[in-house]
Amino acid sequence: METGSVDGLLTYRRRCEGQTFERILVSDTGEVIINPVEPVNLPKDITNFLLMEFSPMVIEPGTSRTVYLKFPVEIGVFIESARDIEVLDVFGLGTQKYTLYGSPTTGIIARWYRSAVYPEIPAVEAFREGVMELSIHNASHEWVEVSTAVFESVDMKIYYDDLVASSATMKILSPNLAETDFIDAPLRPGMTKSVELYAARKVPVINRGYLMEWGY
Repeated sequence: METGSVDGLLTYRRRCEGQTFERILVSDTGEVIINPVEPVNLPKDITNFLLMEFSPMVIEPGTSRTVYLKFPVEIGVFIESARDIEVLDVFGLGTQKYTLYGSPTTGIIARWYRSAVYPEIPAVEAFREGVMELSIHNASHEWVEVSTAVFESVDMKIYYDDLVASSATMKILSPNLAETDFIDAPLRPGMTKSVELYAARKVPVINRGYLMEWGY
């Protein structure tokens, strides 16, 4: 990835996974910003949902536990001026997989990613993986087995330094019902908050979380 002059024109060029992306930049004051973004944009806009599948956990009624998962990372490139910010490019390493959550008629398509469950922040492969801190609370009156969490990516808040991270919650309401949401806070002090794709695209967003109605 680079910016430079080609035939006297300021040009952004990126090579990743055998693909090249190039744009000519016409700007007097624009600044290029690069940061991790919500991982639901590749290979094209398909869904706003992220489905994390992980090692099954059996949780006692009334119990809370915080664990760590790995999630996929995508990188967003923005061009910002004093008046506006625009999405220039989104790229990532590896392949993307999608799955159906729910019934074939009323379910949703979601970006799928599988992770082990970690008691502490795990080591990750840079530019491919981030760490999700997931706080699970079983508010039901039954033991439950949990192996899936589905999130609405427009609510996702990403922070980074040498690690890409996000914090989320999952509240189990009944044997087949759970609420998920994201927390707008860094995993550790001093992390930088990413520019959100939905903010840059000027899409109105109301933080509302997601209600999992087809089990977990």
